Amino acid sequence: MTDIPSTDVPRGAVTRVGSWTLANPDGEVRAVSSRCRHQLGDLSKGTLDANGCLVCPWHGSRYDLDTGAMVSGPHGFLWYVGRTPGYTQLVQWFGAVVKLRRAAVVRVGERLRVGA
Repeated sequence: MTDIPSTDVPRGAVTRVGSWTLANPDGEVRAVSSRCRHQLGDLSKGTLDANGCLVCPWHGSRYDLDTGAMVSGPHGFLWYVGRTPGYTQLVQWFGAVVKLRRAAVVRVGERLRVGA
């Protein structure tokens, strides 16, 4: 189990704690595994979009934090960023089936405990 100060994950923040990515889209912190299902990009370096989805910093795959499913696929491959018809849909299908792992986040005083 890992814990951090709750002030380290304010609303709108994404950070890494051990092997987990913590994200706070709406005041409720969620923990998901840190590797994108596309090319293993570090999701803790990602951002949150207006819908509260975690966005991969490499090619923009978007993940639902409540289910761990990829809700939209990548926009590129390796160093290329742009349209990838067919490939994007294949990766999106894979990301919907092989979801990010999720862990419980529990507030203990002024700290957040991951994996409780």
